[in-house]
Amino acid sequence: MKQLTVEGIERAMQKAERYRLLGEPCEAESICMDVLQVDPDHHHARVTLVLALTDQFRRDLSRVAEAAKMAGNLKDEYERLYYSGVVAERHGKAQLEVGGPSSNDYANRALREAMEWYGRAEAVRPPGDDNAILRWNTCARAISRRGFQEPRDMARPALFMTE
Repeated sequence: MKQLTVEGIERAMQKAERYRLLGEPCEAESICMDVLQVDPDHHHARVTLVLALTDQFRRDLSRVAEAAKMAGNLKDEYERLYYSGVVAERHGKAQLEVGGPSSNDYANRALREAMEWYGRAEAVRPPGDDNAILRWNTCARAISRRGFQEPRDMARPALFMTE
């Protein structure tokens, strides 16, 4: 692979954001990987990579574990918890879209797992940052709208809880 220059990182990240908005997450993922090759601690590239991976769930559920691991490696505690919630929530929504046997059960569990992450993120959120609350409410409404009940064995470990 050819290596980016340090001077080109910010322009590359602008392109990554644009590709995500255009619905081309594989291109955004590739750019983030290139940026992280030059600057392994580039915060924006790490977060954008997590989101680009979650953008691919509807076509490729095999990316869930990778996205969960990336979110779990974010350095900021709030962001680690919040983006772990995003991964779980998007996994649940992808399960609903993909359908198939047990998809409602998997979606229910993933949405509830997301709510757990968001609840933990809410407890350590920066002042004025209500994103975890907004996402928690979205998951709660999705669960209610579909009439999902609390799974009997919800006490067992969640699908991708990493902490």
